[in-house]
Amino acid sequence: MSNPFIIDGMNSAIQKLLNYSRLEAKRGFDNRAVVGGLQKMLEPWEAEARETQLPENLIQLVTGRLRDYPRLSPDSRAEILEGLWNRLSQDLPDVRGAYAPEQTLPGPEPEPIPQTAVEEPKPAPTKEPEEPELQETEPETGSSDEPEPKPAASEPPAALGAPLTTISGIGPRSASTLKKLELESLGDLLWHLPRRYDDYSQLKTINRLWYGEDVTIIGTVDRINVRKVRGGKLTIIEAIVSDGTGSIRVTWFNQQWMVKKLSSGDPIVLSGTIDQYLGRLVMKSPDWELLDRENLHTNRIVPVYPLTAGIRQKWLRRVIFAVVDRYAERVPDPLPPTIQSSAELVSLPEALSQIHFPDDWDALHRAQQRLSFDELFLLQLGVIRQKRDWEDLQTSPFEVDDSWVESFTSALPYHLTDAQNRALKDIRSDLSAAKPMNRLLEGDVGSGKTIVAAAAIGITASNAAQTALMAPTSILAEQHYHTLCEVLPRATGIEAGSIRLLTGATSEADKKAIREGLSEGRISVVIGTHALLEDPVTFNQLGLVIIDEQHRFGVEQRARMRAKGNNPHLLVMTATPIPRSLALTVYGDLNLSVIDEMPPGRQPIETHVFLPSERLRAHRFIISQLEQGHQAFIIFPLVEESEKVDAKAAVEEHKALQEGIFKPFKVGLLHGRMKPDDKETVMEQFRRQEFDILVSTSVVEVGVDVPNASVILIEGANRFGLAQLHQFRGRVGRGEMQAYCILIPDSDDAAENKRLEAMEQTSDGFKLAELDLEQRGPGDFLGTRQSGFLELKAARLSDVAMIEKARREAVRLFDDDPALDKPEHQPLVEWLDRFWNIARGEMS
Repeated sequence: MSNPFIIDGMNSAIQKLLNYSRLEAKRGFDNRAVVGGLQKMLEPWEAEARETQLPENLIQLVTGRLRDYPRLSPDSRAEILEGLWNRLSQDLPDVRGAYAPEQTLPGPEPEPIPQTAVEEPKPAPTKEPEEPELQETEPETGSSDEPEPKPAASEPPAALGAPLTTISGIGPRSASTLKKLELESLGDLLWHLPRRYDDYSQLKTINRLWYGEDVTIIGTVDRINVRKVRGGKLTIIEAIVSDGTGSIRVTWFNQQWMVKKLSSGDPIVLSGTIDQYLGRLVMKSPDWELLDRENLHTNRIVPVYPLTAGIRQKWLRRVIFAVVDRYAERVPDPLPPTIQSSAELVSLPEALSQIHFPDDWDALHRAQQRLSFDELFLLQLGVIRQKRDWEDLQTSPFEVDDSWVESFTSALPYHLTDAQNRALKDIRSDLSAAKPMNRLLEGDVGSGKTIVAAAAIGITASNAAQTALMAPTSILAEQHYHTLCEVLPRATGIEAGSIRLLTGATSEADKKAIREGLSEGRISVVIGTHALLEDPVTFNQLGLVIIDEQHRFGVEQRARMRAKGNNPHLLVMTATPIPRSLALTVYGDLNLSVIDEMPPGRQPIETHVFLPSERLRAHRFIISQLEQGHQAFIIFPLVEESEKVDAKAAVEEHKALQEGIFKPFKVGLLHGRMKPDDKETVMEQFRRQEFDILVSTSVVEVGVDVPNASVILIEGANRFGLAQLHQFRGRVGRGEMQAYCILIPDSDDAAENKRLEAMEQTSDGFKLAELDLEQRGPGDFLGTRQSGFLELKAARLSDVAMIEKARREAVRLFDDDPALDKPEHQPLVEWLDRFWNIARGEMS
């Protein structure tokens, strides 16, 4: 007989709610369907509902109506539940007619679980539901026997390159599935690190179990049976397990083979989360092992690995254990013993064993420390080696005297800040050396990096050399061109005709003239986009390369730009504040200058988080700014609406806003799918105030300068990282008027997150950058600079203490052996070369 509590095609959270509601009706609405009352199930139910992607409005409907359920009379409870299901049936066709309290539910009562003679435990708060384990059948054999690596032809390290089919039980089909996880050799398995751990190390007796806790119990199988539900589509394996203090029902789904593995009287170890069903404690789909086997899945700290479709957690765990057990202790350790001792690290074999199957939390921590150090140490060795190689190069020094600097600064319409003067001093010192400058100029939006770069250009030009400034977009390149045409002739004497702009939109005739002028040396400064990289662009004497928003350019692009000169000086700039830990690693080969001071007169941008229900209020505030003659940005996370992503999109919203509340105003549209010429046209129209509002996607993140814009509204703000939000905010406040940034998340719940709160509390880009790195990782800061940094398996680029330790040891090693040619360091050199071949990239 099919289970009356399960309906085909129904959301699991709704199905569970239906079960509770039906049982309440059958009990006369006595609020005893759940131990402690129906309200006790709301928190775990809400978490499951979100995990199963139940619409937010329905989640709020259910929790709102049931929160006061215990305070109601039975008659009122009946009315509440009936009204709730009538409302749910309007949105969910599958539940129509499913809740019928006047009918007696068909089918047998669920089999009671034998109760212990102890006090019933009170429910404890549940944690967020874990990702469900895939229920596919086991690859290849379906057997639960431990896999064993076949004897390899050679011992490690060669054996670790052996294919996965070396392991008994892994055939071509399983090997093909594992390849989706980039697992192709025994070594790959050894380095396939757990993504988290479940602590099943604490044993408990059944009479001491509490709802919601993760535990391990040891008992005996009293009975086990199989039943079919959903018309035979689903198989449920049910067992009653007892341990002398009580009994508990255990269920598994679609694992019929277990009946052949388990019999009455078998001693068993179970590990999992204690759940409840109809008020009784149960375990659903726990990990299990027979008591006489070595515990891999129970009674220990259990590793949980990244999976792919077709691979089960327990099966992969057994496969990895077989490799770790056989090979981990034989892996050679390339880290010199002196560094192991100085850095207080365990050996690599011990770390590999404990990272997979730790004896305790302390052993796991020591393993994580060792593997994290290894990756950061190799990063530091790479960047320091590259920095030393760079310093060995020779180039032409560019010098100016103090009177030149005084003439430059006095010609500006404002005074440089102390931070700008410090950066200029650093750059002047670099340019005067006979080795090429390799400097990163970092400064917040509006801090004045371009003026410092203009000084570097002027110094270069006064030494009869040329400068190329490369920007990631035509819009940004054009802005630099206008700024330099205004500053350089007045402050440095460079003629305006010797400053040219080269982008994809430049006419062929102008391109030809610019190429000839650069080749013959008549053009001193060229500002451009990727067009500067083309082969026809050659220089007479390229002395300085400036790359703006350098994380937008790939390794090969920067190398091609530098190859157009004879070891030219290099200055890279970014408006994205870089956390100190990243500056020590990713940018460890660069000398760093930070402009951490804003020019006087700049007012902080007021930032506010609005709820979605306050959108009209935000729009009215924008209108008030427009009526004062200002302009506004409205940012959306998508170009067009998507079935997969529930977020507002620029194209559709642009039309709705223009035809709706902003009908009296002109609303422009800008997004990444537009042709470059069209983008530039729209931006120029906005700059000329032909549009009052610009609706855009993240294409405006960098470099768009519209001094008349006083407010920016960011829709779906919870979808952006702090680095992006801070860049968006920098699009306004570039004039003298007070500027505003309004953040509207997708939902009320999304408004309460640390990123949005941080945006309200501070305009310090460096504080925001540290928080962003901690919460979201390094992706927003790296761009295309070095993809290998995104593939670190154990290290965190926010761990400043470990980074500093790795850097100290790397510097000490190079001080002792600058060329790394000592015999005892050769295994380390091979390790370093392998690491940088996998995560290869030029650091500048």
